[in-house]
Amino acid sequence: MIKIITCPLCQSKNHSLIHKDRHREYLSCSDCRFVFVPKSFHLSEADEKLRYDTHNNDPSDNRYRQFLSQLAEPLLQKIPEKSYGLDFGSGPGPTLSLMLEEKKHHVELYDKFYASNQGVFIKKFDFITATEVVEHLRSPMLEFKRLTSTLRAGGYIALMTHLLTEETDFSNWYYKNDPSHIGFFNKQSLAYLAKELKLELDIYSERVIFLKKLG
Repeated sequence: MIKIITCPLCQSKNHSLIHKDRHREYLSCSDCRFVFVPKSFHLSEADEKLRYDTHNNDPSDNRYRQFLSQLAEPLLQKIPEKSYGLDFGSGPGPTLSLMLEEKKHHVELYDKFYASNQGVFIKKFDFITATEVVEHLRSPMLEFKRLTSTLRAGGYIALMTHLLTEETDFSNWYYKNDPSHIGFFNKQSLAYLAKELKLELDIYSERVIFLKKLG
């Protein structure tokens, strides 16, 4: 039986192969333009965790803090004082949450491997951060729906990921080479996501995106 491959963002069956290397294939959805790796090439969850365990996310590392400040600084300009947030995909060494708490905000943590507290999804947040997370999601639309449901009206989902642009030379793009990176957003796929979930899209830079919940 031939397995029908569907886009993990919009569920379309219309897609084309845009690149293939010795490890896996990369498809581009013809409808929402999301670029994704088919499930047959995904790491197992055990192998995925082994890879994350090698990440050295040290809160005392000034270079890492500087990297995260690309998102933290513009987010701090958007949210009210003493806001309540969620760091989604906080990883083995939560750092962004500490940076925001140093500015008097309160931040809960969720990570499927390191802080798997499902209770956060029944709470309501003023903001949600996801830094270097969305490129790992197996079911991105499902996860974004879940995040949006926990967000108060006027609240923000703040993303850090490396966007695909028209200038990207995909065959030589470093970001695709991480075997745990399985989905790649561009302006078109972000616009589709925002429209579907009634979010206002603000592409702040090639690495930082804000989605504001309307209504």
